[in-house]
Amino acid sequence: MTGTLYLIPNTLGESEPESVFPPRNREIILSIKHYIVEDVRTVRRFLKKVDKSIDIDSLTFYTLNKHTDPKEVASYLKPIAEGQDVGVVSEAGCPAIADPGADVVSIAQKKGYKVVPLVGPSSILLGLMASGFNGQSFAFVGYLPIDEPERSKTIKRLESRAHNENQSQIFIETPYRNMKLMEQLLNVCQSSTLLCVACDVTLESEYIKTKTIAEWKKEKLPELNKRPSIFILY
Repeated sequence: MTGTLYLIPNTLGESEPESVFPPRNREIILSIKHYIVEDVRTVRRFLKKVDKSIDIDSLTFYTLNKHTDPKEVASYLKPIAEGQDVGVVSEAGCPAIADPGADVVSIAQKKGYKVVPLVGPSSILLGLMASGFNGQSFAFVGYLPIDEPERSKTIKRLESRAHNENQSQIFIETPYRNMKLMEQLLNVCQSSTLLCVACDVTLESEYIKTKTIAEWKKEKLPELNKRPSIFILY
C-alpha cells in the first residue's frame, strides 16, 4: 500500500497557525515523518508553531528549490512507494502555487500516487476576493519582467487584457522592489484603470485597497517595501 503526498500550506507571515488552518492540518502534520521543503529552517519553525511536541530531529527533510538537481526530485517520493506519507511545505502560502512544489506534484501524479491539498491561505485568492474585481475570469501571471522596456510593455498588455477581456490580472514582485513596481504602474497605466494592492494578507498589518490609478496618484502611497504584496489590475 502506497502513502499519500500532502500539500501543506504555510502561514503568510507571523500569524498563529490556528488562526488560518483547520484542526485537520495539525492532525496530518503530526503523522508525517518526511517533508519536501524550500528551506529547512523555515519549515522547522513552522512545525514547532503547529505543535511544540513535534520531534524535529526525528523528521527527514528534502530540499526543493531552484538549486535542486531535477534528477533528485523523483527520489524524494520513495517513502510514498514504501507506504509512508510525505508532506510538501512552501515558504509561505499554498504549495505548488508560484512555488517549486509543482514539480514534485507532477511526478506524483504521473506515478499514480494520491495527492491531497490541505486548506490554507493563498494571498492570490484572498487578494482577489477582497479586490471587488472579476472573480470568474482572472489570470495569475506571477512575476513581471525585471528589465525595461519589457516590464512596461507587459504592464500595458495586462492592462489591455483587463479592459478588453474583463479579466482580473494578478501579479507579484520581490518584496524589496514593490515600491518601484507601484510607481511604475502609476506611470504606465491609464487613469481609469483599477488597481488593487493587497499587502500582508492574514496578518495584523494587513492592507487591502482598490482605487483607480488617478486616485492612487492623489494619495500618499502605502509603504510596501519588504512586505509580501499582491497587485491586481482591472
